[in-house]
Amino acid sequence: MQQLIECVPNFSEGNDLNIIKQITNEIESVDGVKLLNVDPGKATNRTVVTFVGNPNAVVEAAFKAIKKAGELIDMSKHKGAHPRMGATDVCPLIPIANISMEETAQYAKILAQKVGEDLSIPVYLYEAAQENKNRSNLSIIRAGEYEGFSKKILMPEWKPDFGPAVFDIKRGATVIGARDFLVAYNINLNTTSTRRANAVAFDIREAGRTKKENGKVVKDDSGNPITIPGSLKCVKAIGWFIEEYGIAQISINLTNINVTPVHIAFDEACKKANERGLRVTGSEIVGLIPLKAMLDAGKYFLLKQQRSIGVSEKELIKIAIKSMGLDELCSFKPEERIIEYLLNEDKKKKLVDFNLNDFADETASESPAPGGGSIAAYVGSLGISLATMVANLSSHKQGWDDRWEEFSNWADKGQQLKNELLKLVDEDTLAFNQIMSAYSLPKSNEDEKLIRTKAIQDATKYAIEVPFKVMELSFQSMEIILKMAEIGNPNSISDAGVGALCARTAVMGAFMNVKINLKDFNDKIFRNDLINKGKLIEENTIALENDILKIVERHLISE
Repeated sequence: MQQLIECVPNFSEGNDLNIIKQITNEIESVDGVKLLNVDPGKATNRTVVTFVGNPNAVVEAAFKAIKKAGELIDMSKHKGAHPRMGATDVCPLIPIANISMEETAQYAKILAQKVGEDLSIPVYLYEAAQENKNRSNLSIIRAGEYEGFSKKILMPEWKPDFGPAVFDIKRGATVIGARDFLVAYNINLNTTSTRRANAVAFDIREAGRTKKENGKVVKDDSGNPITIPGSLKCVKAIGWFIEEYGIAQISINLTNINVTPVHIAFDEACKKANERGLRVTGSEIVGLIPLKAMLDAGKYFLLKQQRSIGVSEKELIKIAIKSMGLDELCSFKPEERIIEYLLNEDKKKKLVDFNLNDFADETASESPAPGGGSIAAYVGSLGISLATMVANLSSHKQGWDDRWEEFSNWADKGQQLKNELLKLVDEDTLAFNQIMSAYSLPKSNEDEKLIRTKAIQDATKYAIEVPFKVMELSFQSMEIILKMAEIGNPNSISDAGVGALCARTAVMGAFMNVKINLKDFNDKIFRNDLINKGKLIEENTIALENDILKIVERHLISE
């Protein structure tokens, strides 16, 4: 499986788009990398670039970008709100797929050594790439910034890890390392005061603030300053004024969004700002954010409203954007800011992206795919969608306010099943195409015949497993459909009934596809086992359908 590393270099130029483009051109010139995002900031005079690729390609692209930045950016003339120490201020590598943090750190060291030796730029390692934990924190390395580095770099304890221990007036110094995924996040305040913004930042950041009494720093018995921790873990934050927007912001780095998610940081900042007579008016993501972070935020704010979280992915993202004011300063386009959406390499339009007319036309065409398997998966998704609709209607039914969470949980389960079944619509067609590709392999000699036979059997097994998964998921949906028939909004009882019919059709239709592909599969034990399991699912599905339809019929008008 392909190894993927993300690289997020920060360049000390946020105004001259020509310079930024020349730097990103260097990145895009390397095969094996994909440029995901370029986020310039005028007030910070800084651009955050995000790209991904295989490790060697990422190292090459980062090196070329650092070299070009050093040629084009003059740090002696640089001014900006963000702390900085070099033309390429910081260049982290982040493990994304099939690679460990330890391996990623080794690639960071390779890049750092190459930059230090080939470009003669002072380089410091940080985070996972730095063995000396006294200088692994970025803020400690960068303390004093560019203006203070002419003296700092001469100190023995601050000798660069690579490159000359000489202050580079034009290019400054660079920090290279490996770290976990970090979300750069700014929260907007209704003030122009950097001091007030800093006060809120100190309230929430993990490092907190230095304890003072009567204006003097309080020290412990060892003479070290005593600190008062902030309220949030894995959070770094400072306050600054952004002239471009005319407001102060809390600039936050969320170093572990599993510990402190974006929505918790936002809410805590709102709370602390309010305590100081300030208001949070919105926020902005710098660079990219994982899909899960947006979905978790959407669910969080819906739960605060006591509304069902069993809504679509698109709706959850919309709620997250509006709740945190991510579109206050500029538009927030999910397709450009969510990393999973940008990593999707499939340029071909999926069946589930077709409108209803086009989907029907494609099914009716002379092409054999989409066929019965894809249709079974889609019908199954419609069945559970109807049950999810009943759950959502019940969650918001007047007079049932004390039951909103019960129905929200059912709707959330339904959404998960719906999403899985929709994926299988395209996967079933993909499975069919893989069988066709296997049959088209050459068979002119014994070796080719063996390869072809194995490919056909592998593809056939995949084409069996996909519709069997449709059976399992559609059967699982029956639990929710039955529950909605029993306890859901009685005005929607017929919808539960139609959902049951769809789920039964999906199970039986998918089973047909399982059986037709099993006849070409050589493993008799696997074949017999799957037939027995399929029969059991089919029988139980029909029994549940009968139970559901009996409940539904009791609520319908008699003939």
